[in-house]
Amino acid sequence: MPFTIPVSRPSLDGRELEYVTRTIGDGWISSQGPYVRRFEEAFAEYNGSAHGVACSSGTAALTLALRALGVGPGDEVIVPEFTMIASAWAVTYTGATPVFVDCADDLNIDVARIEERITPRTKVIMPVHVYGRRCDMAAVMDLAHQYNLRVVEDSAEAHGVRPTGDIACFSLFANKIITAGEGGICLTDDPRLAGQLAHLRAMAFTTDHSFLHKKLAYNFRMTAMQAAVALAQTERLDEILAARREIERRYDQGLKDVPGLTLMPPRDVLWMYDLRTERRAGLREFLAAEGIETRLFFQPMSRQPGYLDPAWPGLNATRFAADGLYLPTYTALTPTDQDRVIDRVRAFHGAS
Repeated sequence: MPFTIPVSRPSLDGRELEYVTRTIGDGWISSQGPYVRRFEEAFAEYNGSAHGVACSSGTAALTLALRALGVGPGDEVIVPEFTMIASAWAVTYTGATPVFVDCADDLNIDVARIEERITPRTKVIMPVHVYGRRCDMAAVMDLAHQYNLRVVEDSAEAHGVRPTGDIACFSLFANKIITAGEGGICLTDDPRLAGQLAHLRAMAFTTDHSFLHKKLAYNFRMTAMQAAVALAQTERLDEILAARREIERRYDQGLKDVPGLTLMPPRDVLWMYDLRTERRAGLREFLAAEGIETRLFFQPMSRQPGYLDPAWPGLNATRFAADGLYLPTYTALTPTDQDRVIDRVRAFHGAS
């Protein structure tokens, strides 16, 4: 079914086409040329980080971060129950084991429950800033300091939330706050980690390019064309975040008094506007018939076939996954279209 108001749509109204055209005209279309470096520097500077290492996806960024920190078989990584499965998969790709912790009422990892899941094999805590809500990083960093652990932030949905951990990983998929179509980037203040991230993303070539590879690495490089788009997006990040704050404000105002809806806590940056309703299936069908697309919440990690754990009853993540969805949220969402979404949600719940 075609949607007249999709759940997401990239905003490419800056210098994206100009920069991509330059890369093609200059012949720099792979990972060489100036645009990858320019994007890395601009995004790192925006976020107050010393180093940026661009790569092929947000999942690749998480995998590189864990590998750069020495995570491997026999290790454990603390991962939220409520997240996109890429968070857990990145751990599995390294040969380590994800250990899941339930979410709090803001959908982020319940920091008060992390300590009970730490074991002698724990090496990393991976908080996720879900839907643009900053996790309680002060508490996470205190735990990491206490137990001598490293912290990898999954910031895929939180461009504009400044990093605190050892490495922060961002996605640049088409539905994210800023995009390159596909792509990702790691941010760190540690020059040694930055070097290791860059080494691992590019097949671990030796300095003399001898084709002797001393460790298992990846071809996770970002193309210059992707970096050109990402650079143009980064140049507009303040503008994009401001537009999304206004979208959040209009949804809050228009839906605050609708019976049967539960609005979620405020977001530090708006990725998607999430809410909960016991009539979710009916609402989604009603909105789809009106040409309005919605998406479901994430499924808990311990309910995924690859990580199935029937011994985890009564999870907050399970409860939220059962009745949560998010509404169309993108930078170019017009007030007219947003008013239509609000009106239709209200009409379904008898609040018009």
